[in-house]
Amino acid sequence: MSTDRTNVPAAAPLAASRDTEAASTSPSPHGAGGWARRIAVWLTCGALSVVFVYPLVWLVSASFKPRQDVFNNKLIPDPVELGNYAKVIDQLPFLRWTFNSLVVGLSAATAVTLSSALVAFGFAYFQFKGKNALFALVLGSMMLPSAATLIPTYLIWDRLGFTGTQVPLWAGNLFGSAFYIFLLRQFFRGLPREVFDAARVDGAGFFALFWRIALPMSKPALAITFILEFQASWVDLLKPLVYLNDTNLFTLPRGLKAVLDNFGQGGQREWEVVMAANVLVVLPMFLLFAVAGKYIMQGISVSGSKE
Repeated sequence: MSTDRTNVPAAAPLAASRDTEAASTSPSPHGAGGWARRIAVWLTCGALSVVFVYPLVWLVSASFKPRQDVFNNKLIPDPVELGNYAKVIDQLPFLRWTFNSLVVGLSAATAVTLSSALVAFGFAYFQFKGKNALFALVLGSMMLPSAATLIPTYLIWDRLGFTGTQVPLWAGNLFGSAFYIFLLRQFFRGLPREVFDAARVDGAGFFALFWRIALPMSKPALAITFILEFQASWVDLLKPLVYLNDTNLFTLPRGLKAVLDNFGQGGQREWEVVMAANVLVVLPMFLLFAVAGKYIMQGISVSGSKE
């Protein structure tokens, strides 16, 4: 009995035509449903952006208003009062406070970046008994609220004779930060081990591995650590409020507290001066994140993706 083979090749075109028909009937991401979802996402993001941006816009607007119009909720001030910023500069040691914040912020960021990187490199490179338990203990310290250690830490600095100075505002970072140790350890674990092995063969010591190889290869993670800590120090009020009494040593957050006491609810109620001072404090951080936002996200994503 003979078999007709002429019908066999026709099966492939038939299946292909069915696949084409199925694909044509499937919903396209660019169809009406896809565009509706995109529009909904855009509207949601736009609404959330307005919610988050409005307080900043209101603050800037209020800083240019005369005293009687500060709380009228008009975003375009009329008239524009530029003298509010002049009062901040003339009547307050604002430039001195800015310099103090820069010194404290740079010191704190540098100290925590180097110390956390050194500890993180030890956890990433060395193998020793109990390493995982010790690392878990370091991470567990993040769950301890800072208020629980505030009084013991103050007593330590007082015994050392550093209360009333700016040293306690940044020197504690010499012992590292659990969050940054975790962040940098993830990055160090992704560095090629062969590079360190080759350096060991050439006679490099462990500190040379850290200083000459690990740090230069980890610039994105180091940058994000430095920027985040600088921002945290810039807006920190609790430590300056506890340790500083001299006006000339105030940082910007502590100075703002003094401005609020003297010009705000505890004083002359010159809220336009308070708003102008707040804008001057926020502006550097806004510019920093506007310029370095791309590098911040890159550093976070790269550190988080290291295995």
